[in-house]
Amino acid sequence: MTLPVVAVALSGGVDSLVAGFLIKRDYKKVFGIHFTTGYEKSLTNVKTLEQQLGFPVHTIDLSQVFEQEVVQYFMDTYLDGKTPNPCVICNKKIKFGVLLDEARKLGADALATGHYATIVNPLVSPEREILQSWLEKGADPLKDQSYFLSMLSSEQLERIILPLAGYSKPQVKAVAKKNNLIPTTSGESQDICFIQDTSFSQFIIDKKGILPKPGNIKDFNGKIVGTHKGLHAFTIGQRRGIDCPASEPYYVKQIDLSTNTLVVCFKNDLAATKMQVDDIIWNYLENKEILTMTTKIRYAHKGATSQLNRNGASGQVIFDAPQLAITPGQAAVFYRDNRVLGAGIIQ
Repeated sequence: MTLPVVAVALSGGVDSLVAGFLIKRDYKKVFGIHFTTGYEKSLTNVKTLEQQLGFPVHTIDLSQVFEQEVVQYFMDTYLDGKTPNPCVICNKKIKFGVLLDEARKLGADALATGHYATIVNPLVSPEREILQSWLEKGADPLKDQSYFLSMLSSEQLERIILPLAGYSKPQVKAVAKKNNLIPTTSGESQDICFIQDTSFSQFIIDKKGILPKPGNIKDFNGKIVGTHKGLHAFTIGQRRGIDCPASEPYYVKQIDLSTNTLVVCFKNDLAATKMQVDDIIWNYLENKEILTMTTKIRYAHKGATSQLNRNGASGQVIFDAPQLAITPGQAAVFYRDNRVLGAGIIQ
């Protein structure tokens, strides 16, 4: 099999640097691609990346599409009373959408990144017996990022290479140290890269030019227990910022936009056994019915045994045991052992 031309997405951090190093070792035709969002605190020194890795690095300005597809989505979802996960959307539409398209225009067959996850049966496999590609967890359970890549289609996955799939974070740092790879950016990447020196609620106020709209806080029985300064500052399951005295702490149970009301409850009342999921991407095409699976309702969630009654791109998830703080807007990711079966957005 002829080795493909591989583009490596480079942020300047240690993970992408080591990914670039490993790709350069395994493939003959390699180039780097660095994209900007318009929210960088400082510009990455691309020349330093080229000198360390020994291949050219192209810089692409994706600030306009990033603003439209990620930042506006983030703000609109919050203002709709839901809690978005912008990293999931960025991976689907920006990194492995627009950036992958740009890499292919520059001559690449595949795009490599420094994500900790595993792709089975990609286009670059030496013996590719079936056409479908799918995603599995990475080897390091502490760094596994399959949740954030879960809404990629099989067509996207087949053109992605994840060289850190079998590595742990300490191993990646060791490779960097041994080969004198020095990151041009410090620290771990942020969950929300475009919000750096302010709260997400203030970010939305500043960007949208809106005035916070105060309203009532009611308990689960409909009793007014306080007031809030704006629903955009809250998410399901949130405890901080409610500031209403009670026998035990309140948590956000519901965000009611129609009446501008924040509904709160005690922790035990947050649990639910069912949820609706839309916009499902399903990557398990084998003719085998899956009766049970593990569903994660947020990145830090351990996952819970459940059933999915799916009808096309929508479905209802029924958990074996009640789950706390099921949050509309977050990604629900469906696993069978290490394999990602699919994912969708909680309603």
